Parts: sequence; structure tokens; C-alpha cells
Amino acid sequence: MKRLKLGASLAALALVIAACGSDTETTTTASGTTTTGAATTTAAGDTTTSATGDTTEEGLPLIDPFEVTGDIVTAGSSTVFPLSEAIAAQFEDDGYGDTITIDSIGSGAGLERFCVEGESDIANASRAIEEDEVAACETIGRTPIEFRVGTDALAIVVSPSNYFAESLTLEQLALAYSTAETWADVDPSFPAHPILRFSPGTDSGTFDYFVEAVLEEDPEPLLAASNLQLSEDDNVLVQGVAGDTCTEGDESTGCAIGYFGFAYYVENQDDLAILGVEGVEASAENVDNGTYPLARPLFIYSDASIMAEKPQVASFIAYYLDVVSDVITEVGYFPAPAADLQGAIDSFLEAWGM
Repeated sequence: MKRLKLGASLAALALVIAACGSDTETTTTASGTTTTGAATTTAAGDTTTSATGDTTEEGLPLIDPFEVTGDIVTAGSSTVFPLSEAIAAQFEDDGYGDTITIDSIGSGAGLERFCVEGESDIANASRAIEEDEVAACETIGRTPIEFRVGTDALAIVVSPSNYFAESLTLEQLALAYSTAETWADVDPSFPAHPILRFSPGTDSGTFDYFVEAVLEEDPEPLLAASNLQLSEDDNVLVQGVAGDTCTEGDESTGCAIGYFGFAYYVENQDDLAILGVEGVEASAENVDNGTYPLARPLFIYSDASIMAEKPQVASFIAYYLDVVSDVITEVGYFPAPAADLQGAIDSFLEAWGM
């Protein structure tokens, strides 16, 4: 685990308020909300000291989480959720003692909470922010700053009892999520088991990406498909696919298909089988070389005024960008290209006037 140095505070984060100690813990609720840490009492509200005076090779201020005080609120993508959760847990392990709340509500809902309701400090997203969302942010005085934090390979999965599917073309995948009633409609060589379809809900950036990449930006065929279950909770999708009744020799039994972020496949790979897409396996090598057709960027968003008013948010983002490439592969995703990560770091430094 990466440990960070102690030292003098960066001028932008120079206000020193010592936090009284308290026991800390990390909990995850059934609704997908993670709270990291227990609240501590400070002498003067949500202020923080965090930067050590040293910088990383990429120019980020090194953060001492032990010196960071004040709560942090994040919400958004269920795909980014396990990554933010893991980094928040490490932030706590390295000394942070207050509360990070992470709500897994989908990219669209997270950006609405950030840009319309103004209730979160950071939005997690598995797609880029859209123009109308930027406009909504500006209406409430926020200018969203985009930080590329990694890459996901969308996992197309079936249950281990599926005995016939190994890879699908994008055209076959579109059929499986639209007009095909049986697997034989997807590929005549497949048996005619009914297709049970599991998909993230319409607030999910994963849904948006799938519709764009597979269904030519038209969600209606998917939403009109039979035997469809939508859920913003990827764990519900995992359980649905893993629990199908697909039985060789009995074509009355349903055989499921689902899709979600690669980390959820990694976490549940004993209960799932992953399909290739266009004959290409979802792997780090194929994501890096650009041959896997369903790779996509992952983001977090914040705003310079939030970081100025709540320096603990700036501290967490700096820490996030510093450690993300070490943590992300443990979660089950892939590091962002070096140039994109450096671009995120440069955006952070620009927001701080560095």
C-alpha cells in the first residue's frame, strides 16, 4: 500500500486545523452507499491540511491523509463505484478520519446530483459529461472539471451453464438485446433457448455506452425486448445471469446474457463466463492495444470552487490521481493511458493555479 510523506503544507491548503481522534470504519449498505470513516470533531469546521510540500514526478502535491479533515460526498456511476470505494478505503488506511460518502446511483443520476441539485462534491461517471449537463452545472455556478481515472472493458457475460456461446459479433450482440427471442435467432448454430436479458438501467452510463456502441444510439429496441430486467445495481445483474436455468438438451430453459463493468466480472468470475466480442478477449493487453471493441474511459468530475471551499475535496482528488494506477488493476479495471492521466493531473493543477 502506498504511504505518503508528512511535511509542510502547500500554500493553497495551508490552514491547519487538528482533528480530534476517533475510531473509524468502512461500511457498505445494500443500496450501494459506502461510508468511509467516522466523523471527527475539528476546532473550526470542515477545513483541512493535506499537502506535504513535496510533489510526485507528475507534479501532484503529495497528500498526507492524516492531516485531511472534513467530509466528502461523491455519487454516480456504479462502474466507478468500486474504484472510488477502494481508493477511499486506502485514504482511510493512510490516516483520513472523517467521512467519505459514495453513492452508486448511475452516471446520469450522479451528474444530476452534482450539476442540478448541487449536493455532491464529486461525480463519478462511466461516460463523458454531456453539453446539457455542463449547462446545468453552470446554472448553479459550477464549471465541471473532467479527470480521466481509468479504462473499463465492458464485460459481456453468460452463466457457466451456457454450453454454446463463446464470442459474439457486435451485430449478434445487438440482436441478443433487441428482436431475437431465442439464441437460435442470434446464431442459427445455437440452440433455441429463450434469451433472458439483464441490463443496467437507463440512468447508468454503462447503459448509455452500450446503446451507443452496440445499438447505434437507439435504446428503444433494447427497452422493447422481452425477458428484460433493468437494474442500477450491477450485483442484481450478476445474480440474474449466474442464476439462469440453461440446461443442455432442454430448450425450454432460459439462458441469460448480461453486461456491466469488467470489475464486476472479476469479482464474480467463479459464477460467470465472459464472452469475446468480434473474436477478441477482454483483457489488459487487448484494451491497451485497442483491439477490444467495448473499452471505454472512466471519469470523476469536480469544480474549482468546490475544491477552494472544501480543501478536503482537493486533497482527495490529488490523492486519487496519485494512487489510481496502483489501485485500479486490483479492482479489475485498467489504467488510463499515461497522457490522459497526465491531462487529468494538469487539469487539477490548473484548477489550483499551480
